[in-house]
Amino acid sequence: MSNIKKLMMTAAAGGEALNVEDVFSTYLYDGNGSSQTITNNIDLSSEGGLIWIKQRNSSRSNHLVDTERGKDQWLSTDLSVEQQNFTTLLDSFNTDGFTLETGNPRTNSSGNTYASWTFRKAPKFFDVVTYTGNQSNRAIPHNLGCEVGMLIVKNITTGSTNWHCYHRGLTNANYAINLNQAGTEYSNSTFWQGTAPTSEVFYLGTNTQVNTTGDEYVAYLFAHNDNDGEFGPNGDQDIIKCGSYTGSGSAGNETTLGFEPQWILIKDASRSEGWFLWDTMRGIATGGSDYVLRPNLTNAEQDVGDIIDVTSTGFTIKAGNSFPYNYSGDTYIYIAIRRGPMAVPTAATDVFNVKTFTGTDTNAVTSAAAGFPVDFAFEKENYTSTNNNYVSSRLTAGRSMYFWGTAAEANENQIWDSMTGVSLSDQGNSYPRAYWMWRRAPNYFDVVAYAGTGVARTINHNLGAVPEMMWVKSRTNTRNWMVYHKDANANPESGMLRLDGTQAFATGTTTWNNTQPTASVFSVGTRNETNNASETFIAYLFASLDGVSKVGSYTGTSTTQTIDCGFSSGARFVLIKRTDASDDWYLYDSERGIVSGNDNLLLLNTTGAESTMFDFIDPQSSGFSLPNSGSFGPNVTGASYIFYAIA
Repeated sequence: MSNIKKLMMTAAAGGEALNVEDVFSTYLYDGNGSSQTITNNIDLSSEGGLIWIKQRNSSRSNHLVDTERGKDQWLSTDLSVEQQNFTTLLDSFNTDGFTLETGNPRTNSSGNTYASWTFRKAPKFFDVVTYTGNQSNRAIPHNLGCEVGMLIVKNITTGSTNWHCYHRGLTNANYAINLNQAGTEYSNSTFWQGTAPTSEVFYLGTNTQVNTTGDEYVAYLFAHNDNDGEFGPNGDQDIIKCGSYTGSGSAGNETTLGFEPQWILIKDASRSEGWFLWDTMRGIATGGSDYVLRPNLTNAEQDVGDIIDVTSTGFTIKAGNSFPYNYSGDTYIYIAIRRGPMAVPTAATDVFNVKTFTGTDTNAVTSAAAGFPVDFAFEKENYTSTNNNYVSSRLTAGRSMYFWGTAAEANENQIWDSMTGVSLSDQGNSYPRAYWMWRRAPNYFDVVAYAGTGVARTINHNLGAVPEMMWVKSRTNTRNWMVYHKDANANPESGMLRLDGTQAFATGTTTWNNTQPTASVFSVGTRNETNNASETFIAYLFASLDGVSKVGSYTGTSTTQTIDCGFSSGARFVLIKRTDASDDWYLYDSERGIVSGNDNLLLLNTTGAESTMFDFIDPQSSGFSLPNSGSFGPNVTGASYIFYAIA
């Protein structure tokens, strides 16, 4: 039964639509020299698909294996040779990933680092087809069920044959381009019969490169969604685009996709420049280093500088005319895949974690192991004494700021290319450190990097819900942290709080342009702290999600009261701020201790050491409890408080 029929039957039965994380994964790993299972939650065993592996730290070929040809048959996109039989590379295709064999240097050598990209067969995303050539005009069936964005064909029987590609962004269907070479597009009507693929078939001509009688071929088909994707919680989202853009010759050449990408493949079709592959797991930093791999070359991963940024709706080429990504007037083709996850989280442990660590750590990310890829984190160095708290995100990897201060971001020793954690600073010191880590997810948390304009405007985001709290900071200048919270005032859009200070809610309509955020945009006015024309900014957006997080408020009573967050096992993280008078930002977490008695309190807006002098908070299964705090603290009679809690 075809995948299309399966999808139709699932929909008819009321089944859920697929999310991008069900069909695509970037998974980074360290070679270990022995059998290693990669669990990326992609079902290759039942559904089929493609695995693409590249060693990152030294020169090795790009290795591709798919379920149609079998686990021992490998191809290399940087070579023209036929498929090679390597029984020591892949042990199995699994229902949740794949297992590598023992210690092959191509894919699993101890001491080396690797990137893997997995594409699952699924309608409107990706398909793998094998066929036998006959050197006659013909149509080959496929199961995409939509427009074919890119088609890659390789002869797997005979060597010295190129990887030939159709792409909808080339001049027309008479043209092709080679994946294993840096050449331009070329015209040859005998490749595809001069006919674009349909939603059911692709066309082959008589050219022996793609249709030699008796030779075996593999074809990889990538879909192009154009507001017809059937992915996401509502089954109406696009996850893959195969398009083109024209080089502008100047920085800031923006391509709109309608989603934020996590994987981008680009080729200049107009001149002999290579293929360039980026993904956000290895690193695409807004205003920082971008790490590229080359499908047509064996080269190790390269830091090419600040070349490309992802945005909430696409990507921007920041290089000018002297770079092979943006030559004026050239046509560039690309594949872009949407960032995940798209599924709304149901467990807070999947999207938030807090860890403490004491001692040195040669493997920097183990001290901040979250159990998931981290998108935003802050660290308190030596929380038992006066010290910094470093704040950073995957979008700004390599640069940090402080919650307690107004300084612009600065370079730090950070490691983000991990599937399970993050390191924010030097691990060579033995003092205790604490880490708080978030993953971006719909209806829960989002991160947006943007450039100021000095003109009131809206900023796109991908939270998928109305932001109930926002933290915004200039990255490039000395500015306060501006905070929006839905309960900070009767009209929260008319003013702000300061994350780096103790001030009560203050009016200032130019901060958020006196406009409440929506499920797709938030507004900034003309205030320098949120929209100076010569500065760049970072915004962290938070929302309440049933059983996971709660953005709320309460009034102090000076008697014990329960703050019901809708949780079942209590809060692991609680942040509290008084809004009607000056007071600190009180930070508690279960890792350091939320107990019936004196608790471990940190003040987010200071460099101060952890205090254990007060019993200001107690555990409670539905959220947290506030004992009598007297004339100060987070429960003063009649005082107004806001909070943010995570289960």
